[in-house]
Amino acid sequence: MATVQMKVSPENLSKVSKGNERIPEPTIIVIFGASGDLTKRKLLPALFHLEQVGLLPREFAIVGVARRPLGDEFAKDMRAGIVESGDIDESDPQLDGFTKKIHYFPMNFDDANGYDGLKAELDKIAKANGIGGNRLFYLATAPEYFTEIIENLGSHGMNKPDQGEVHAVIEKPFGHDLDSARELNHRVNAVFDESQVFRIDHYLGKETVQNILVFRFANGIFEPVWNRNYIEQVQITAAETLGVEGRGPFYEKAGALRDVVQNHVMELLSFVAMEPPVSFESSSVRQEKLKVWQAIPSIPILNAVRGQYGPGKISDKSGDKDVPGYRQEDRVDPNSQTETYAAVKLEIDNWRWAGVPFYLRAGKRLKKRYTEISIEFKQPPLLLFNRAGSSGDCGEIQPNVITMRIQPNEGISLTFGAKVPTTQSMSVCPVNMDFDYAAAFGKSSANGYERLLLDAMLGDQTLFAERDGVELTWALYTPILEAWAAKKPQTFPNYAAGSWGPDCADELLKKDGHLWRKL
Repeated sequence: MATVQMKVSPENLSKVSKGNERIPEPTIIVIFGASGDLTKRKLLPALFHLEQVGLLPREFAIVGVARRPLGDEFAKDMRAGIVESGDIDESDPQLDGFTKKIHYFPMNFDDANGYDGLKAELDKIAKANGIGGNRLFYLATAPEYFTEIIENLGSHGMNKPDQGEVHAVIEKPFGHDLDSARELNHRVNAVFDESQVFRIDHYLGKETVQNILVFRFANGIFEPVWNRNYIEQVQITAAETLGVEGRGPFYEKAGALRDVVQNHVMELLSFVAMEPPVSFESSSVRQEKLKVWQAIPSIPILNAVRGQYGPGKISDKSGDKDVPGYRQEDRVDPNSQTETYAAVKLEIDNWRWAGVPFYLRAGKRLKKRYTEISIEFKQPPLLLFNRAGSSGDCGEIQPNVITMRIQPNEGISLTFGAKVPTTQSMSVCPVNMDFDYAAAFGKSSANGYERLLLDAMLGDQTLFAERDGVELTWALYTPILEAWAAKKPQTFPNYAAGSWGPDCADELLKKDGHLWRKL
């Protein structure tokens, strides 16, 4: 199939308007679990990127909290992480000043006395740097420590200082089913008001995700056709080539449905399907997202399929390489029933989307690393060129498709039919109009946490999950998880590493006359 690529010229897009930047008040950022990879590879590089562009206050401090006695080595290690993961020059003149603001406090998360020492240390740092009472507590720990840390912060008076704003950022997973999510919400809200709680999903920090709303609501040509009258189907794919990468114990408890579909993919779904909000204030955007999830009826178990990868081959820059199956991965049960692939068909019972199927899939060890949203439009009522038998070498005329590439190769493409230059026939081939982020705006070293950390310091919850939303999505998927737990799969592993997943996922669409997009 011939495809013509048309790149958007960056000439008129290279000048991004500046101004109206919001800068937080002086703040101490406290990161629990600071010795983990997330802090070194994502959080500290993101904070330094904010410092580079002048979006951090002059007076701020970062305090890492973990069990190991790292001392001054912590700041040195974080500096190395900023250089390596943040694509920063070692000689950057801002690095030294930034590193001096990094502190470390060793303590066990279950040690009540340790929180007295932490509070005193934060007060000492605040007084020495003129910071005041603003605190951002970031829980980058395993989920079993969430409630312990939250409740200790409350019992030691760090949830509501006398002066300043206090916010708590909680990493996913936020619960592992509906009951656990409700219990966690209850215990968190017993200490922190909901306005103080920031449940983070790093997908929402991606520019490409935020651009879904801009694409829909800032362009008059798309919104009129963004409904059941014109759209045939929607597909959302979150595909990884990686395996569990040493995280066997975590993944054994999670699986693809919990790890990716219930949170990341459902957030993408809400942005695609939501109604225009009254404004882009936090409450308006969140309200429209909730309406989408509320309109999704219970998902029949026959509309959910699972898979687990076996041995296979993965292609990378060095060529093809053999990789083990999931059950052969480090610290994974050799008889594991955990799914590494999940696909779901659901519908949204509202005026805009009634009758339009949404197909969601996520998996590990697939053929390519790709996260995208694909909106396929209905065919015209009269396929004149097919009727005339004149589509030529290009085959049958293909439907129009808008594809939003979340990662990698971030961008948006529109597929439509065009006449092939020839005097012999009316041959029609699909071509792509392609917008490429890197070509238009330049390659960015940002990792998505910049926007989220900045918003959390500012108290803007727009791009964070709220209590009701978390519980609504868990309510949709908990029955599926329970059904899967009750009936162990007999066919695992059922797809080879390096493939596009199990056959049952293809059958899920074939019964509707559809196919998964070829990526």
